[in-house]
Amino acid sequence: MKVLVIGGGGREHAIVWKLAQSKRVDKIYCCPGNAGIAELAECIDISPTDFGALLNIVRYEWIDLTIVGPEDPLSKGIADVFRKEGRHIFGPGAEAARLEASKAFSKDFMRRYGIPTGEYKVFNSYIHAEDYVRLKGAPIVIKADGLAAGKGVFVAKTVEEASDALRLIMKERAFGSAGDRVVVEECIEGEEASFMAFTDGNTIVPMVSSQDHKRIFDGDGGPNTGGMGAYSPAPVMTPELEKQVMEKVMQPFLRGIKAERMDFRGVIYAGLMIKENKPYVLEFNCRFGDPETQPVLARLDSDLFEIILAVSEGKLAEVPVKWKPESAVCVVMASKGYPGSYEKGKIIKGLQKAKGMKNVVVFHAGTGFNDDEVVTSGGRVLGVTATGADVAEAREKAYDAVRLISFEGMQFRKDIASRAIGRKEAQ
Repeated sequence: MKVLVIGGGGREHAIVWKLAQSKRVDKIYCCPGNAGIAELAECIDISPTDFGALLNIVRYEWIDLTIVGPEDPLSKGIADVFRKEGRHIFGPGAEAARLEASKAFSKDFMRRYGIPTGEYKVFNSYIHAEDYVRLKGAPIVIKADGLAAGKGVFVAKTVEEASDALRLIMKERAFGSAGDRVVVEECIEGEEASFMAFTDGNTIVPMVSSQDHKRIFDGDGGPNTGGMGAYSPAPVMTPELEKQVMEKVMQPFLRGIKAERMDFRGVIYAGLMIKENKPYVLEFNCRFGDPETQPVLARLDSDLFEIILAVSEGKLAEVPVKWKPESAVCVVMASKGYPGSYEKGKIIKGLQKAKGMKNVVVFHAGTGFNDDEVVTSGGRVLGVTATGADVAEAREKAYDAVRLISFEGMQFRKDIASRAIGRKEAQ
C-alpha cells in the first residue's frame, strides 16, 4: 500500500521510519519532508495547508492512506476535505481540532465534561486581563488562545511577568491572530507528563507514557520551545495514575466528542500536571507530540500502519497495540538563537557516525540539502533517539551519539531525562 505523511519535522521522520518497517507499506510519500525523511520516502515540496495539491498527489499516485503530522492543517480542516472525497486520513476534523487550536474552547470543553483542569478566565481585552492578573496575583499562567507552535504559554512568577506576557501577546502581537484572546489560568505546580492515545471516536488505546522538556536551557530555564527532548516511560506515570487518567480524562473526553458529534480519528494528547498523585489537564493536542513521538514510537512493537489504518476506518478495537519493555530517550539539537530567530544553512557533520551506532536513530527535524551536504533549515534540527534497558542506558547512548554530531551554533540540553534517573535512584 502507499502512504502519504504530511509534515517535515522530527515527528514526521519518526512516523515515516516506523511505517517503513511495515510489510504492508510499499511506498511512502512525504510533503514536504526533510533531508532525513528523503532516505526513506519520496519528498514532494508541497505545503501542508495546500489541500488541493495534496489531494492531487493522493489521486494521481493512488495513495491509500494519509497521515497528518502538524496541527495547522488539522485546524484548517484537511481531514474534513479528504473524507468528503472518500479518502482515508488519520487526524481529527476541524471541529474536533479546536481542542488544540483554541485553548478557550478546550478549557470550556473540559469544564463541560468534568475533566480536571485549573481555574481559568478568557479575555479579549488587555486591560481586563491585566486587571484580573493583579487581582489574582502570581504565580499565574498566560496563554495565547490560538496556535503558537508551543511558544504561546507563559508561566509568570510575578505580576510584572504576567503583564509582560499579556503585552507581548495582545499588544505586540508576537503570535499574530493567535493572541486575539488570552486564557489566564491558575498555576498548578507539580510534575508534567505527556499522555497520548489512539482513538477512532469509539475506542481509545493509550500509548506508553512520556515526558517532554519544554524550556530551552538546563534546569528548565529560559523561554518555552516546541520541546528540547523527551523520554519514555515517565516514572511519574504509575499504573495507578494511568488508570486515573483513563477514567477521569480520556473516558470523559470520549463522551464529550460523542455528545458533540465530533469526528475524531487520530491521536489525542493530554498535557498533564501531576499534583499530589492526581492528574490535571494543562492542554489537549490533537496529534502526535513532538518530540514525544520519537521515543514513544521507538518503543512500539506493533505495526504502526495497521494501527493507523484501523483508526481511520473506525476499527481500532480490532487491532492489538503492543509495546517493547525498553526505555527510550530523545535529545533535541537546535540552532543558535532558537526559540527566537536563527540562521539556516549550517553544515551538519557526524551524521553517518551517529547513524552507525546500535539502538540509535537520528531523526531529522529542520534539515535540508545544499548540493550533497545536509544543512540546518529550522530551529529544532535533529532529535537523537536511543533505546536501552532503562532510561539511564538509553540516555547514555543518546548523548554518546550527540557528541558525534556538530554544526555551527549547535545547542542542546544536557539534562534530558536526568529527573527520571534521579527519581529511580531516590527510590
